[in-house]
Amino acid sequence: MSTVDWTADANDALTLSLVRAKEDKQVLGDEETYEEFHPAFTYPIYGEDEKIYGYQDLVIDLRFASGSLAQYLSVRYAEKLDASTTVDNVEGILKEFIPPDYDTDEEAFLSRVEEDAASFRPIGKLIHSYTRPAPSTSESTSATSEAVEFEVYHVIATWKDPGFREYHRRMQLFILLYIEAGSYINEDDDAWEFSVLSRKRQSGTETYHFIGYSSLYNFYCFPEKLRMRLSQFVIIPPYQRHGHGSELYHAIYNYVLSRPSLSELTVEDPAEAFEDLRDRNDLKMLLANEQFMQESFGGEMVSHSGGKVRKPKSRARATPMGASSGTVKGKGKMGPPVDKAWAEKWRTELKIAGRQFQRLVEMLILMHLDPADIRAARAYRLQVKERLYRFNFEILAQLEKLERLEKLEETFQSLREDYLRILAMIK
Repeated sequence: MSTVDWTADANDALTLSLVRAKEDKQVLGDEETYEEFHPAFTYPIYGEDEKIYGYQDLVIDLRFASGSLAQYLSVRYAEKLDASTTVDNVEGILKEFIPPDYDTDEEAFLSRVEEDAASFRPIGKLIHSYTRPAPSTSESTSATSEAVEFEVYHVIATWKDPGFREYHRRMQLFILLYIEAGSYINEDDDAWEFSVLSRKRQSGTETYHFIGYSSLYNFYCFPEKLRMRLSQFVIIPPYQRHGHGSELYHAIYNYVLSRPSLSELTVEDPAEAFEDLRDRNDLKMLLANEQFMQESFGGEMVSHSGGKVRKPKSRARATPMGASSGTVKGKGKMGPPVDKAWAEKWRTELKIAGRQFQRLVEMLILMHLDPADIRAARAYRLQVKERLYRFNFEILAQLEKLERLEKLEETFQSLREDYLRILAMIK
């Protein structure tokens, strides 16, 4: 006789949906779907094992109005164990993490979706917009389909904007569900700012649909400026892998550039996927900056992804008498090694954090480095290793010299491979 398993996987049981009004559903593309997707993590809510005990065929149906994010919650199951202290209180646990005004009546929720579709508008100041071709439908053609518009709104005086505190309490759940080690912020701190990305529909009634957001925190930066830290960044699954994350990051970066009071944009403990997104966008921005690229590599340039880089030589040049064996003179400030004063001037002007700018410089040099130029390759290797040594000094200082050199070389080779992977993404 088989034993019944009363344990459910919380990630599978929790089903999320972004519900649209009837008029909005009629214009969805053939392959567009925003309902019944699942979280990446539920351990902040249901515990480290992400298991729920006491139910058969458990479904936790959590729906959001796609614009206002008003919520509906229903817990269904085929069978439940008799009342016992070991049976998890599914709704009781989850409601500790969502606002108390969620609906449990489906008709009332759907009515609210219709009302909110007509009345909800993004909160804050519009800082960025872009368009994409409309998704194809069985009834549309490329000649008649309107472009889809997307908008990023920024909230500065966070809790003073009417309705934003309530809106934030609804959207912050996505931080727990999609960012590993994500947590709710302290609402009593007024140094927070937010950038929220929405899709706008203009045909018929103008409606907005939530895509994702980023939380940003301001720190004091000596002597009289602020440093903005990107703390949390999430694009919900139905909109992932469509370039929306890059657009939101682009909006945030340009916002920082536009604010004289901000000295730079930093990122708090970025996940690997976000670090790749950041690297790709920062590299494209530098490549598109003609003055920066001209100063970086001098006059021998070729077009590349909207910017310019020096055309590599097929052979290494002989070293002139008196010239340093590790530096190629007269070809731009990138060297290698890079002119540090020049790099710091550009870093400050572009408001990029120090370590990130150093990595970008290293990637750009590698992009145009001639493999046959032994002197330049050595100078580049020493430049990167110097940074790695400084960054990992406390660990490396504890090693014997030979082991330290081996570890530096191993780290350099691993980093170089990763740089090549990132550079391949932007070619």
